[in-house]
Amino acid sequence: MSSLREEIEILKKEKQAVILAHYYVPDEVQEIADYTGDSFYLSKVAKETDAKILVFAGVSFMGESAQILNPEKKVLLPDPTADCAMAHMADVEKIKAMKESDPELAVVCYINSTAELKRYSDVCVTSANAVKVVKALPNQRIYFIPDQHLGSFVAAQVPEKEIILGDGYCPVHHQMTAEEVLSAKEAHPDALVFVHPECPKEVVDLADYAGSTSGIIKAAAESDAGEFLIGTETGVMYELKKQNPDKKFYPIQKEQCCHDMKKVTLEKIRDCLRDESNEVQVDAEVSEKAKHAMEQMLKLAK
Repeated sequence: MSSLREEIEILKKEKQAVILAHYYVPDEVQEIADYTGDSFYLSKVAKETDAKILVFAGVSFMGESAQILNPEKKVLLPDPTADCAMAHMADVEKIKAMKESDPELAVVCYINSTAELKRYSDVCVTSANAVKVVKALPNQRIYFIPDQHLGSFVAAQVPEKEIILGDGYCPVHHQMTAEEVLSAKEAHPDALVFVHPECPKEVVDLADYAGSTSGIIKAAAESDAGEFLIGTETGVMYELKKQNPDKKFYPIQKEQCCHDMKKVTLEKIRDCLRDESNEVQVDAEVSEKAKHAMEQMLKLAK
């Protein structure tokens, strides 16, 4: 393993590359990354770094986002088949029809979506900044795509606006139930419940804290509690344990695993760096329009 890591370090220097890793990829990948974070943080880092090559240890929409914000850089995906089901769960024809029926409507697109969906959106959001961005928009009517649960979470906090929900969802978070939370609470009565807003409302309603992956990590570090039940992808446990070695973290259910995120391995990182393979390509016209929505997000979320 050490020689593989050494190879990656040598290649990084040689190619002027950095590795950006999402919190959901395997522990050993997070360990060697130059930057680890959630979608919003990694979007900003991708724009700010002066590296020539960005290796995105995550799923395809993340690589697309990095490429859109950095057309002059080479963005590589360790595994181009690592995809996000939710990223495709909105219909372009429906977006167009809704915009035509109400020109004042703002289409707010969760960053966990394809470049094609971002292209038809007014602004992107992440789970970390969705509430802030929606509040900052002048529009009163919002079509929130693709995630119904994050949309519902935002609607509850921005009651002054009318939010029409998409019907997409993250398969990992969507399957969590209130019964599982209550059962986990019985097993660990002293634990606080921290969940991601991609979980169904019934789960969010039972949580002591609901927020983005980075929000969960920050809240756990700041809390005086010693035990936590975590309702998001288990990859986040690496950072939680690293920052809080004296605290205990338990998943709410056993199946909190995104198999696409787990496709990213050290071997694949080494190979794509060595060969400069799996470069992300986004059509120029799609990229230009998607970039506007992403830049609006960076502006409104400041």
